[in-house]
Amino acid sequence: MADTIHIRRQLRDRPEFKNMPKPLTCSATTTVQEAVDAMCAKGFGCIVIVDDDQTVKGILSERDIMTRLVNKKKDPATTPVSEVMTREPYVAHETDNVVDCLRLMSNKRFRRLPVVDENERLQKVFTQGDFVSYTWPDMLHDMAASTKASVSRNYPLWMLAGGIVVYALMMSILVFVLAT
Repeated sequence: MADTIHIRRQLRDRPEFKNMPKPLTCSATTTVQEAVDAMCAKGFGCIVIVDDDQTVKGILSERDIMTRLVNKKKDPATTPVSEVMTREPYVAHETDNVVDCLRLMSNKRFRRLPVVDENERLQKVFTQGDFVSYTWPDMLHDMAASTKASVSRNYPLWMLAGGIVVYALMMSILVFVLAT
């Protein structure tokens, strides 16, 4: 069985993880208007709905506001976020793999992913753009590391192949020299 290289990139291992801003949160009873005011003040595209223990209960994104509030002609000043939020959104754990999270977001077609700790408490919110910008340099690094490990692991085969190439070149030169 061939050895494989698995380079795990956990969310919490990312240098950017520690520097990300604190997620914007509110309770389920907050009005959409209050949530939008907070989102606009911070320049955030979503607000995470949490309970008293900071456990994720939902997420309210710009798309939720557009499709479930504006399109339904509801009043943002009286509508609680619980009526228009996405309930039980996908969440990631700090120990999840960066590429796996990006794949999930891409396949399930959503752009914001709350990240929770081992106690299911909200820690960060990653956007699809965060994953793309964090992932490309790592993918290149991982490919280089994987290739290097593959070459090192198969060193005897590479030496044999190299020897055959050198032998073939020497024989070609010898035949050429003797033929002239």
